[in-house]
Amino acid sequence: MAEPRSAAVTRLRAVGVRVRRAAEPLLRRVPRDHWESDEAFRRRRRVTGATAVAGASLLGVSLSTPPGSPRFYGLTLGVAATWVVGGLASGPLHLGRMFGPGEQLRRPVVTPVLSGIGAFGAFYAAALVARRIPVLERAVASVLRYADQGTTPLVLTTTLANGVAEEVFFRGSVYAAAAHRPVLASTVVYGLATTTTRNPALVLASVPMGVLFAQQRRVTGGIQASMLTHVVWSALMLRYLPPLFTRGLAEERVTAGA
Repeated sequence: MAEPRSAAVTRLRAVGVRVRRAAEPLLRRVPRDHWESDEAFRRRRRVTGATAVAGASLLGVSLSTPPGSPRFYGLTLGVAATWVVGGLASGPLHLGRMFGPGEQLRRPVVTPVLSGIGAFGAFYAAALVARRIPVLERAVASVLRYADQGTTPLVLTTTLANGVAEEVFFRGSVYAAAAHRPVLASTVVYGLATTTTRNPALVLASVPMGVLFAQQRRVTGGIQASMLTHVVWSALMLRYLPPLFTRGLAEERVTAGA
Protein backbone atom coordinates (compact mmCIF):
# COMPACT_ATOMS: atom_id res chain seq x y z
CA MET A 1 0.00 0.00 0.00
CA ALA A 2 1.36 3.42 -0.93
CA GLU A 3 2.62 5.62 1.87
CA PRO A 4 0.26 8.56 2.63
CA ARG A 5 1.46 11.82 1.14
CA SER A 6 1.53 13.58 4.52
CA ALA A 7 3.74 10.86 6.02
CA ALA A 8 6.15 11.04 3.07
CA VAL A 9 6.40 14.83 3.39
CA THR A 10 7.03 14.55 7.13
CA ARG A 11 9.79 12.01 6.55
CA LEU A 12 11.46 14.22 3.93
CA ARG A 13 11.34 17.19 6.27
CA ALA A 14 12.94 15.13 9.04
CA VAL A 15 15.74 14.08 6.69
CA GLY A 16 16.23 17.71 5.64
CA VAL A 17 16.55 18.78 9.28
CA ARG A 18 19.19 16.11 9.93
CA VAL A 19 21.16 17.15 6.83
CA ARG A 20 21.08 20.82 7.85
CA ARG A 21 22.26 19.96 11.35
CA ALA A 22 25.09 17.83 10.01
CA ALA A 23 26.15 20.49 7.51
CA GLU A 24 25.84 23.45 9.88
CA PRO A 25 29.46 23.30 11.13
CA LEU A 26 30.59 23.45 7.49
CA LEU A 27 28.44 26.46 6.61
CA ARG A 28 28.16 28.67 9.69
CA ARG A 29 30.87 31.30 9.76
CA VAL A 30 32.51 32.22 13.04
CA PRO A 31 32.90 35.90 13.98
CA ARG A 32 36.31 37.30 13.01
CA ASP A 33 38.48 40.00 14.51
CA HIS A 34 41.51 39.60 12.21
CA TRP A 35 42.32 43.04 10.87
CA GLU A 36 45.54 44.66 9.67
CA SER A 37 46.67 48.08 8.52
CA ASP A 38 46.82 49.11 4.86
CA GLU A 39 50.61 49.01 4.96
CA ALA A 40 50.62 45.50 6.45
CA PHE A 41 48.13 44.38 3.79
CA ARG A 42 50.28 45.79 0.98
CA ARG A 43 53.35 44.08 2.43
CA ARG A 44 51.43 40.80 2.66
CA ARG A 45 50.52 41.03 -1.02
CA ARG A 46 54.12 41.70 -2.07
CA VAL A 47 55.49 38.76 -0.09
CA THR A 48 52.67 36.51 -1.28
CA GLY A 49 53.28 37.37 -4.93
CA ALA A 50 57.00 36.70 -4.71
CA THR A 51 56.45 33.41 -2.87
CA ALA A 52 53.84 32.24 -5.38
CA VAL A 53 56.29 32.68 -8.27
CA ALA A 54 59.19 31.01 -6.44
CA GLY A 55 57.13 28.11 -5.08
CA ALA A 56 55.33 27.37 -8.34
CA SER A 57 58.62 27.35 -10.26
CA LEU A 58 60.19 24.97 -7.77
CA LEU A 59 57.09 22.76 -7.85
CA GLY A 60 57.38 22.36 -11.61
CA VAL A 61 61.04 21.40 -11.34
CA SER A 62 60.44 18.93 -8.50
CA LEU A 63 57.97 16.83 -10.51
CA SER A 64 60.34 16.61 -13.46
CA THR A 65 62.97 14.75 -11.44
CA PRO A 66 63.29 10.93 -11.27
CA PRO A 67 61.13 9.20 -8.62
CA GLY A 68 63.04 8.07 -5.55
CA SER A 69 66.07 10.24 -6.29
CA PRO A 70 67.65 12.38 -3.55
CA ARG A 71 67.04 15.39 -5.79
CA PHE A 72 63.31 14.70 -5.82
CA TYR A 73 63.04 14.55 -2.04
CA GLY A 74 65.22 17.63 -1.63
CA LEU A 75 63.20 19.65 -4.13
CA THR A 76 59.80 18.61 -2.76
CA LEU A 77 60.87 19.51 0.78
CA GLY A 78 62.20 22.76 -0.69
CA VAL A 79 58.76 23.47 -2.14
CA ALA A 80 57.16 22.89 1.26
CA ALA A 81 59.72 25.15 2.93
CA THR A 82 59.05 27.89 0.38
CA TRP A 83 55.29 27.82 1.02
CA VAL A 84 55.74 27.84 4.80
CA VAL A 85 58.40 30.54 4.97
CA GLY A 86 56.54 32.76 2.51
CA GLY A 87 53.22 32.21 4.25
CA LEU A 88 54.57 33.02 7.70
CA ALA A 89 56.61 35.97 6.44
CA SER A 90 53.56 37.55 4.79
CA GLY A 91 51.89 38.32 8.11
CA PRO A 92 49.91 36.79 10.98
CA LEU A 93 47.98 33.59 10.28
CA HIS A 94 45.26 32.00 12.40
CA LEU A 95 44.20 28.44 13.18
CA GLY A 96 40.49 29.27 13.21
CA ARG A 97 37.51 28.00 15.16
CA MET A 98 34.09 26.52 14.47
CA PHE A 99 30.83 26.23 16.35
CA GLY A 100 30.37 23.17 18.51
CA PRO A 101 27.72 21.91 20.93
CA GLY A 102 26.17 24.63 23.07
CA GLU A 103 27.24 27.37 20.67
CA GLN A 104 30.80 27.11 21.94
CA LEU A 105 33.69 27.91 19.62
CA ARG A 106 36.34 25.22 19.37
CA ARG A 107 39.28 24.28 17.22
CA PRO A 108 38.13 22.27 14.19
CA VAL A 109 39.21 18.62 14.34
CA VAL A 110 36.53 15.97 13.81
CA THR A 111 34.64 17.72 10.99
CA PRO A 112 37.81 18.37 8.91
CA VAL A 113 38.93 14.76 9.34
CA LEU A 114 35.54 13.51 8.16
CA SER A 115 35.71 15.99 5.28
CA GLY A 116 39.06 14.53 4.25
CA ILE A 117 37.60 11.01 4.27
CA GLY A 118 34.61 12.18 2.25
CA ALA A 119 36.82 13.96 -0.29
CA PHE A 120 38.88 10.79 -0.69
CA GLY A 121 35.72 8.77 -1.31
CA ALA A 122 34.71 11.15 -4.09
CA PHE A 123 38.17 11.01 -5.68
CA TYR A 124 38.32 7.23 -5.39
CA ALA A 125 35.07 7.02 -7.35
CA ALA A 126 36.49 9.45 -9.91
CA ALA A 127 39.67 7.36 -10.15
CA LEU A 128 37.60 4.30 -11.08
CA VAL A 129 36.42 6.28 -14.09
CA ALA A 130 39.79 7.93 -14.84
CA ARG A 131 41.60 4.61 -15.17
CA ARG A 132 39.35 3.81 -18.15
CA ILE A 133 40.38 7.02 -19.93
CA PRO A 134 43.92 6.61 -21.35
CA VAL A 135 45.02 10.25 -21.02
CA LEU A 136 43.85 10.47 -17.41
CA GLU A 137 45.22 7.03 -16.58
CA ARG A 138 48.66 8.11 -17.78
CA ALA A 139 48.42 11.43 -15.91
CA VAL A 140 47.46 9.79 -12.61
CA ALA A 141 50.09 7.05 -13.01
CA SER A 142 52.69 9.74 -13.70
CA VAL A 143 52.01 11.21 -10.26
CA LEU A 144 51.63 7.91 -8.41
CA ARG A 145 54.97 6.65 -9.78
CA TYR A 146 56.67 8.74 -7.07
CA ALA A 147 54.93 6.61 -4.45
CA ASP A 148 55.37 3.38 -6.42
CA GLN A 149 59.09 3.80 -7.10
CA GLY A 150 60.04 5.80 -4.02
CA THR A 151 60.75 5.01 -0.39
CA THR A 152 57.39 4.89 1.42
CA PRO A 153 58.38 6.81 4.60
CA LEU A 154 60.06 9.57 2.58
CA VAL A 155 57.18 9.81 0.10
CA LEU A 156 54.67 10.01 2.95
CA THR A 157 56.76 12.65 4.73
CA THR A 158 57.12 14.89 1.70
CA THR A 159 53.46 14.44 0.72
CA LEU A 160 52.12 15.41 4.15
CA ALA A 161 54.65 18.20 4.56
CA ASN A 162 53.54 19.73 1.28
CA GLY A 163 49.89 19.34 2.23
CA VAL A 164 50.40 21.34 5.42
CA ALA A 165 52.64 23.87 3.66
CA GLU A 166 50.13 24.49 0.88
CA GLU A 167 47.48 25.36 3.46
CA VAL A 168 49.83 27.76 5.24
CA PHE A 169 50.42 29.58 1.98
CA PHE A 170 47.33 29.27 -0.22
CA ARG A 171 44.61 29.30 2.44
CA GLY A 172 46.70 31.39 4.80
CA SER A 173 48.74 33.97 2.92
CA VAL A 174 46.99 34.03 -0.47
CA TYR A 175 43.50 34.03 1.05
CA ALA A 176 44.39 36.89 3.41
CA ALA A 177 46.02 38.87 0.59
CA ALA A 178 42.92 38.78 -1.63
CA ALA A 179 41.07 42.09 -1.57
CA HIS A 180 37.90 40.60 -3.09
CA ARG A 181 36.41 37.10 -3.35
CA PRO A 182 39.21 35.33 -1.47
CA VAL A 183 37.69 31.86 -2.04
CA LEU A 184 37.84 32.32 -5.80
CA ALA A 185 41.19 34.14 -5.74
CA SER A 186 42.98 31.54 -3.61
CA THR A 187 41.55 28.69 -5.69
CA VAL A 188 42.67 30.31 -8.96
CA VAL A 189 46.20 30.92 -7.64
CA TYR A 190 46.33 27.34 -6.34
CA GLY A 191 45.27 26.00 -9.72
CA LEU A 192 47.74 28.20 -11.61
CA ALA A 193 50.60 27.05 -9.38
CA THR A 194 49.64 23.43 -10.08
CA THR A 195 49.80 23.98 -13.85
CA THR A 196 53.61 24.17 -13.56
CA THR A 197 53.56 20.39 -13.03
CA ARG A 198 52.09 20.02 -16.54
CA ASN A 199 49.96 17.17 -15.21
CA PRO A 200 46.23 17.37 -16.06
CA ALA A 201 45.24 15.10 -13.17
CA LEU A 202 46.85 17.39 -10.60
CA VAL A 203 45.38 20.50 -12.22
CA LEU A 204 41.89 18.97 -12.27
CA ALA A 205 42.19 17.89 -8.63
CA SER A 206 43.34 21.35 -7.54
CA VAL A 207 40.02 22.97 -8.48
CA PRO A 208 37.49 21.07 -6.30
CA MET A 209 39.97 20.65 -3.47
CA GLY A 210 40.96 24.30 -3.68
CA VAL A 211 37.31 25.30 -3.36
CA LEU A 212 36.79 22.94 -0.40
CA PHE A 213 39.88 24.16 1.43
CA ALA A 214 39.03 27.81 0.78
CA GLN A 215 35.47 27.32 2.04
CA GLN A 216 36.85 25.80 5.22
CA ARG A 217 39.08 28.86 5.58
CA ARG A 218 36.08 31.16 5.02
CA VAL A 219 33.90 29.42 7.59
CA THR A 220 36.49 28.91 10.36
CA GLY A 221 38.61 32.02 9.82
CA GLY A 222 41.81 29.98 9.92
CA ILE A 223 43.87 27.19 8.37
CA GLN A 224 43.63 24.31 10.84
CA ALA A 225 40.50 22.80 9.24
CA SER A 226 41.92 22.76 5.72
CA MET A 227 45.26 21.43 7.02
CA LEU A 228 43.60 18.41 8.63
CA THR A 229 41.38 17.74 5.62
CA HIS A 230 44.35 18.03 3.25
CA VAL A 231 46.53 15.67 5.30
CA VAL A 232 43.80 13.02 5.67
CA TRP A 233 42.86 13.22 1.99
CA SER A 234 46.52 13.02 0.85
CA ALA A 235 47.35 10.07 3.11
CA LEU A 236 44.34 8.07 1.89
CA MET A 237 45.05 8.89 -1.74
CA LEU A 238 48.66 7.77 -1.31
CA ARG A 239 47.60 4.52 0.31
CA TYR A 240 44.64 3.42 -1.79
CA LEU A 241 45.00 4.91 -5.27
CA PRO A 242 48.14 3.07 -6.55
CA PRO A 243 46.43 -0.38 -6.60
CA LEU A 244 43.87 1.03 -9.06
CA PHE A 245 46.57 1.96 -11.59
CA THR A 246 48.79 -1.13 -11.65
CA ARG A 247 48.93 -1.17 -15.47
CA GLY A 248 49.97 2.46 -15.77
CA LEU A 249 52.50 2.10 -12.97
CA ALA A 250 53.99 -0.99 -14.63
CA GLU A 251 54.47 1.04 -17.81
CA GLU A 252 56.11 3.82 -15.78
CA ARG A 253 58.57 1.30 -14.25
CA VAL A 254 59.45 0.00 -17.70
CA THR A 255 60.03 3.53 -18.95
CA ALA A 256 62.19 4.36 -15.93
CA GLY A 257 64.33 1.26 -16.49
CA ALA A 258 64.76 1.84 -20.22
